[in-house]
Amino acid sequence: MTAGVSSDEAAMLRALELAQQARGHTWPNPMVGCVVVRNGEVLAEGYHHRCGQDHAETDALRKIGFQAEGATLYVNLEPCCHWGRTPPCTDAILRSGASRVVVGMVDPQPLVAGQGISQLRDAGIEVEVGIHEEACKALNEAHIVHVTQQRPFLTLKTAVTVDGRTATRTGASQWITGDAARAHSRRQRALHQGILVGVGTVLADDPRLTVRLDPQDIGPFSDPTRIVLDSSLRTPVTARMLSEDGPEVWICTTEPAMSSPQAEPLLAAGATLIPCGTGPQVDLQLALKALAERQLSTLLVEGGAAVHGALIDARLVDRLLVYMAPMMFGGAEALPLALGQGAPNPQEALSLTPFAITRLGADVLLEARPKDGPGASWWSSQVAS
Repeated sequence: MTAGVSSDEAAMLRALELAQQARGHTWPNPMVGCVVVRNGEVLAEGYHHRCGQDHAETDALRKIGFQAEGATLYVNLEPCCHWGRTPPCTDAILRSGASRVVVGMVDPQPLVAGQGISQLRDAGIEVEVGIHEEACKALNEAHIVHVTQQRPFLTLKTAVTVDGRTATRTGASQWITGDAARAHSRRQRALHQGILVGVGTVLADDPRLTVRLDPQDIGPFSDPTRIVLDSSLRTPVTARMLSEDGPEVWICTTEPAMSSPQAEPLLAAGATLIPCGTGPQVDLQLALKALAERQLSTLLVEGGAAVHGALIDARLVDRLLVYMAPMMFGGAEALPLALGQGAPNPQEALSLTPFAITRLGADVLLEARPKDGPGASWWSSQVAS
């Protein structure tokens, strides 16, 4: 590998490959990979494995005893320059003797935000920024939303019929999709920190909201925190998510409900109650802020239609996963994908990137993101290619 645009691009793509090996394990930190190159030779590679462990730059440099004189470091996200759970990455780079650093994107985290780049440049290191920038943004879309909007990155996931229904007129919904689609759906749970549903889903389906997959099939994972939007604390203490073993249950509710008779039994059953506004309904913005303050950066939303509609109306959906089955329910009273107020005209609808389509047995998965989301142009290009 020699210096130049083509070699920089190839090395950055490798850094991205390394970074995404830790998908689902670095929360609330971003995914970062690092490649160290000198005179066309790759000296070391590394990536950030888990929160609290070495960042990518340190992981790579440690393998060569922090001896990288005259080398170039390729990293998909700006090196940090502050103390957190680990020392600053800029210190490790300066200690190594590297002469050049190629950065995929500036870190929007306020504690970094260009300061890492400035610190390296002030020390005489050549820094280039923006190689495969859109791909870097796409990889860390959740990190960008988390630190710039102070809320989790929201993936709305649902199963629908061809006519867009999520349940029949009687409320029956199990099962719309087949085994392959449901297994894929459960893998998505393993890649998120939290699963969110409305209390209507709890009352209708009594879900466990766990992954229920063999780690040998998908690698090690932690079951996500289970979160319920429940303005009036209608969640039964006998609900399976409370009565059976599993991860924590957080109930986002209202200030008045916190002092209601239902609160104490739910607390005794192991639920954590989070007040989110003084009105009769949970304030979605306050709820998401509260979850972000608890270091929750990715959230999988699994309904129901009222929750979906509220999030779409508020433009809080960052990614859409629609599992579509070859069946039709029909009926005016069958539940749609989303309720809520809705757009008054097509021009004000939530505009999405082109669908990425995956066949899952007899079903298909449609995946898209808002056109103004981080890395949206890269996602669109991947569909086009």
